[in-house]
Amino acid sequence: MIAADAVATYLAELAEQRRLSPHTVSNYRRDLGKLIAAAAETSLASLQVHQIRRFVAQLHGQGLSGRSLARTLSAWRGFFSWLGEHDALPANPCEGVRSPKSPRLLPKALAVDEAARLFEPVEEDDSVLAARDTAIFELFYSSGLRLAELAALDCDALDSALHEGEVRVLGKRSKARLVPVGTKAREALAAWAALRDGLANVDEIALFVSRRGGRLSHRMIQERLALRAVKLGLPRHVHPHMLRHSFASHLLQSSGDLRAVQEMLGHASIASTQVYTHLDFQHLSKVYDSAHPRAKRG
Repeated sequence: MIAADAVATYLAELAEQRRLSPHTVSNYRRDLGKLIAAAAETSLASLQVHQIRRFVAQLHGQGLSGRSLARTLSAWRGFFSWLGEHDALPANPCEGVRSPKSPRLLPKALAVDEAARLFEPVEEDDSVLAARDTAIFELFYSSGLRLAELAALDCDALDSALHEGEVRVLGKRSKARLVPVGTKAREALAAWAALRDGLANVDEIALFVSRRGGRLSHRMIQERLALRAVKLGLPRHVHPHMLRHSFASHLLQSSGDLRAVQEMLGHASIASTQVYTHLDFQHLSKVYDSAHPRAKRG
C-alpha cells in the first residue's frame, strides 16, 4: 500500500469507526505528514527504530517541543500498529522510542477577579451580538466546556439549561456528559434566546449564530473572546481554553473535590485533572506569602 493511500485509509477509519473529532483527525494528518516527509523515498514497512529516532531528533532540532514530539510519536505508533494489523509488519519501529522531555507547563487560568472583570458591561455597536457573546462567555466559565462542545450546541439545549440548570454536551470520542449551568449563565442564555431568532437563518438549529445567521465558527468565538478581554483591559491574551482552566481551578479551590471536577470536565483519567491541584497549590502559596507573618519578604 502506498504511504499516502495508507494514511488516508487510516484517517478515514479514525473518523468513521473510532469517531475521533475532526480536530483530532487533523492533528493525526499533520503528524503523519511529518513521517512521510522524513521517510522520503524509504518504504514505511522497512523503517527501523534507529531511523525513527533520527526523525525525532531532526524534528526536535527544528524546534518541536518534547510535548509536541510525544504527540507525534503517539500518532506514528498508532499508525504502525494499524499497518501491522493490515500488512503484517514484522515490528512497530516506534516501540521503545521516547521523545525529549519538556518542562511541565501548568495551564494558564485567570484569577477570580480577572474572570469577574471579563463579564463587566462593555460598549458594543450591536446589542444582539453583545448578548450572544455574554451568553457564550458565561457558559464557558460556568460549565467548563471545550470550544468544540460549546460551538456544537443546538437550540434544543436551551430548555434543560434554563429550566433544569444543566446541559448535555458531546465531548471527545463522542462521549456525552451533563454539566451544570450556573445562575448567571442561565440569565445570559435567556437574554440571548429572546434575541436569537432575529439573527438566525430560518432553518438554523445552532444555539449560537453569526451575523450572517449560520452556526458560529470556532475562530469567531476565539476572536470575540480575545477582543472582549482587550476592551476590558485584561493584561493577557484570553482564549476559550483559558476559561475552561479557570472554571476548573476556581471550582477546585472552593470545593477541593477533584473527582467532581474530573466528571464536569469530561476527563477520562483523574491524572488529566490532577494538574489543577498544582494551580490550587499556587493559590495557597500566594495566600501564605501575603498573610503569614513568617513569610513576609523584606
